[in-house]
Amino acid sequence: MSRANAPECAVCEVHSESVYRVDGMDCHEEVALLERHLRHLPGFESFSADVMTGRLRVAHDSARLSASQVAEAVAATGMRAWLEHEQPVAASIGTGRRRVFIVAASGTAFLAGLAAELAGVPPLLAHVLYAASIATAASLTARRALAAARSASLDINVLMLLAVAGALVLGEWAEAAAVIFLFALAQLLETRSMERARHAIRSLMELTPADALVRRPGGERRLPLAEVAIGDTLVVRPGERIALDGVIVSGTSEVNQAPITGESMPVEKAPGDEVFAGSVNGHGALEVRVTRLSGDTTMARIIALVEIAQAQRAPSQAFVERFARYYTPAVLATAAAVAVVPPLAFGQPFGSWFYRALVLLVISCPCALVISTPVSFVSALAGAARRGVLVKGGVHLERAAAIGAMAFDKTGTLTRGRPKVVTVQPLNGTTPGRLLGLAAALEARSEHPIARAIIDRATAEAVSPPPGEAFRALPGLGAEASIEGEPVLVGNHRLFEARGLCSPSIDARLEELGRQGTTAVLVARRNVPIGIIGVADATREAGRAAIVELRRAGLEHLVMLTGDNERTARAIAGQLGVDDVRAELLPADKVEAVKQLRRRFGPVAMVGDGVNDAPALAAADLGIAMGAAGSGAALETADVALMSDDLMKLPYLVRLGRRTLLNVKANIAFSLGLKALFLSLAVTGTATLWMAVAADMGASLLVVANGLRLLRTE
Repeated sequence: MSRANAPECAVCEVHSESVYRVDGMDCHEEVALLERHLRHLPGFESFSADVMTGRLRVAHDSARLSASQVAEAVAATGMRAWLEHEQPVAASIGTGRRRVFIVAASGTAFLAGLAAELAGVPPLLAHVLYAASIATAASLTARRALAAARSASLDINVLMLLAVAGALVLGEWAEAAAVIFLFALAQLLETRSMERARHAIRSLMELTPADALVRRPGGERRLPLAEVAIGDTLVVRPGERIALDGVIVSGTSEVNQAPITGESMPVEKAPGDEVFAGSVNGHGALEVRVTRLSGDTTMARIIALVEIAQAQRAPSQAFVERFARYYTPAVLATAAAVAVVPPLAFGQPFGSWFYRALVLLVISCPCALVISTPVSFVSALAGAARRGVLVKGGVHLERAAAIGAMAFDKTGTLTRGRPKVVTVQPLNGTTPGRLLGLAAALEARSEHPIARAIIDRATAEAVSPPPGEAFRALPGLGAEASIEGEPVLVGNHRLFEARGLCSPSIDARLEELGRQGTTAVLVARRNVPIGIIGVADATREAGRAAIVELRRAGLEHLVMLTGDNERTARAIAGQLGVDDVRAELLPADKVEAVKQLRRRFGPVAMVGDGVNDAPALAAADLGIAMGAAGSGAALETADVALMSDDLMKLPYLVRLGRRTLLNVKANIAFSLGLKALFLSLAVTGTATLWMAVAADMGASLLVVANGLRLLRTE
């Protein structure tokens, strides 16, 4: 039949992706089991599973494959799945309690059987108690083992039941009961440990309330966040969490922004200031105009980016997963050889070598090894997010551990990017207040940042600018006007030189201010200089301490890259302790500087504002954006986003990267070392089944516990 005459498909494909939560997916072997059950479903296209968050994403044709069919396929494996937005909390709690009861019952029966055996009672009673222990604990394993066997998979559940059956064949009732009880206990503890790691991320989601008090024409009503619109006014009472991002329209209060920015102290907020969902209001009542809906808030973006980040594979994690794919088949082949070769080739007793093969089966599961890396990265990422440092993935943590040089933009990064008056020097008998008042009177018409700084200083000192007339701007030089009937001039050194108002003493003062990185604004009245106002872009309070901490961490190559002039740049660098300065750079020059640093010192981190320094941030091995709270561009583009302007987060980031990499290496070394040890003990006949179970599952618990320590890194 030709294509032209072929009948059209009755149902068009509707491509979609569904996200499920899966109860019981704690190891990569469960992921493999899920794949075998899902890939044959009609309409199934692809899937990805994240063990650390217990999340399953299924791409499918929604016209042919429904959510209930996916849930049924997962249920066939012995696990439970439900759509993410329909999480049945009560059922999960009930399942957990049931598992605890079963493990307790199995342990009680096992200990009773052991006591009966030691007391010398008839063996039949001890065997009955052991059988009760085995049957009880096996109920947690049998369903998954059956599902794995049906899909021709030898997962850990199948291997454990084979080991128990083998022990019973050999007459080792106590050991069979010990193996299955210890396995059930270890799985229970491992599930609890994994839940703690998962809670590190879920706790971020609990920071925003589910509803908000909204003021509308009909009065105040408490509404679910889904019903709140942009432009609505939220009423935030003292002590309440702010539900959505917005701008304060009424009220003043201190707001704890630690969940967003990691700042240790509350921030004073007033009308016109931005506030973020998840932050906590202090003692004042606030009215907030909503600017972002619940799915678009800064907190929502942080949560989404953290979840995406922890799902990404770091190089060390990818290595472990590749290794695990070869490890299990190799150990299973070794176990088969141990069971068969010595009895057949050398006439050794079959029972003892069969037992050794069972021990090898138990330790063939690579769970401890595979989980050793993601638990460390997830803990580190979640801990960093709590402290206002958003890292986009484990690969960036590894890079933070390896950087050999760090480059900084100046304006907005090492400095605040907002000039302020740092010195007021009256001349010729003028008072400081009079000098500020006259300068502010002329600068009131200007939008220049330096003019704004002078006006702010006058306001702070309660100086009222006198009225004036005949204002005239002098582009690139300054301004002049008539104030109280007298001519007043405000401007730079070039303007005063042109008017013949400079003197050797004024030139000396200007030279000194220039060495300090301060911009001078001169003021004259009736063609007589009456003072100099020094304006500078202030360095950040923690700047010098951060530089010291970075050097203490071993980063000796700290470089300032700026478009500012050489003298100002070196003055700022001297205040902060940065000894390498590259000034008067265009954006392309900064990119070239980053490349030069990489050639000399290895991987380079670039710290900037996330927008103006985008080319240099992209060129660096690790791009770090400062003050990203509220900035969607910085959140999306940088490898690392510092939610506040706290430079002390930089040493923290370096320490966290190094500790994470050290933690991962320790977990991998421990897991591989333990596997190698028990492989040798199993072959030589030294290890027992219960020892292998305790070591294998104990290793999983230890690497999880070791990884969770990263949540507390300071």
